[in-house]
Amino acid sequence: MNELTKAEAQVMHHLWKLERSFLKDIVEAFPEPRPAYTTISTVIRVLVKKGFVGFKTYGKVHEYFPKISRKAYFRKHVESIINKHFDGSVVSFASFFTGDEAIELGELEEIKSLIDKKIEDLKGGKP
Repeated sequence: MNELTKAEAQVMHHLWKLERSFLKDIVEAFPEPRPAYTTISTVIRVLVKKGFVGFKTYGKVHEYFPKISRKAYFRKHVESIINKHFDGSVVSFASFFTGDEAIELGELEEIKSLIDKKIEDLKGGKP
């Protein structure tokens, strides 16, 4: 799967929020100063070519929609980071964060709680 450029990611961010929209709606979703209509149109065409965006045609107008969910894209993106930078080890990836001084105790406890819940779910809810 291709990675998104910064401009593509910005457009996808708005399209994921909107779910289905016309080009003008995507442009209007950007904060001021908004990018040019033609710029967004070009980015959308690239996203269609890359397979991230699909469209339905109504006369001369296209309604665009994401062909990949935000969650699926980021899952693949994180997998790629783990493979490239942590030799494919999820444990090494997780331990990277435990050694980071910028992470506060509360955040680590929240991560631990999420992991504990996932373990319980995988065990079938057994204590």
